[in-house]
Amino acid sequence: MDYEIVMYSRFSPCPYVRTAKRLLERAGIPYREIYIDEDPAAKQRVIEWTGFQSVPTIILALPGELVPYEPPQPLAPGASPRGIDRGTMITEPSETQLENWLRQHGWIE
Repeated sequence: MDYEIVMYSRFSPCPYVRTAKRLLERAGIPYREIYIDEDPAAKQRVIEWTGFQSVPTIILALPGELVPYEPPQPLAPGASPRGIDRGTMITEPSETQLENWLRQHGWIE
């Protein structure tokens, strides 16, 4: 894979984070996790991308990078990012939404 999966997360319990981790681990997909509650710059990136502290925000990045390899599709002002496939980014997806996003990008068949 030319890209890596980076998941912006936080330490406090979140059902969407648990769902994403469970799916990625079950599929054997490696990912890098960045905690927004210990990294102010990461927190600011998520807010800029989503308008909220929305986790998980999952991106496709070049290896070692912290941002999507190409800008995600924009959200309408004030719109919830939950479950929206933005190309190189998806935020707070359901299991089915995440599976579809991973399939679209060649991570699962």
